[in-house]
Amino acid sequence: MRYTKRAVTAVACALVLASAGAAHAGSGPAPAPSQRGERQSTAPSAAGNPASARAQAGGVCADAYQIGTTGYVYRSGERIASVKQFYSPSCQENYGYLWVWDSFRQTAGDYDVSVAVYSYSRDEVLGQESWTNSTVREFWSAGTDTVAECTAAVGAVRKAGDPLPDQAASSKRC
Repeated sequence: MRYTKRAVTAVACALVLASAGAAHAGSGPAPAPSQRGERQSTAPSAAGNPASARAQAGGVCADAYQIGTTGYVYRSGERIASVKQFYSPSCQENYGYLWVWDSFRQTAGDYDVSVAVYSYSRDEVLGQESWTNSTVREFWSAGTDTVAECTAAVGAVRKAGDPLPDQAASSKRC
């Protein structure tokens, strides 16, 4: 059953993607250190903190910063999570990031989550990480070697008892 959920989530994430404006993952100037907010804290945050304990445990490079615009996961018309794509200049990797909103966490009980990087160039979901029966709020995909490709972060949340996950994608970056 657990593998079926993962397969459904992977397929659903691939289907959610919609075309958007494009820019190369490493293109344009990197944010100045003051804009990146050199993170001293290891606390998780809705903005995404590559220094958080979960990010570090997942191998996210400390200099990763958000690229593109945030996507939002909706359930019954209510925003329940944010999906962002991050890029690390030093590691030359992209990451997917999903943050579950407290308003959902406080009423949902447990839920299943997946987050990944979708490659438009390969038509594949890469670096996918999945969790079942979770109640945490911060999730990172594995790093992907997709900096030279068109990509988006994809994420899905399935509340216990729902037959399918709700999902979203960040903007497309080329």
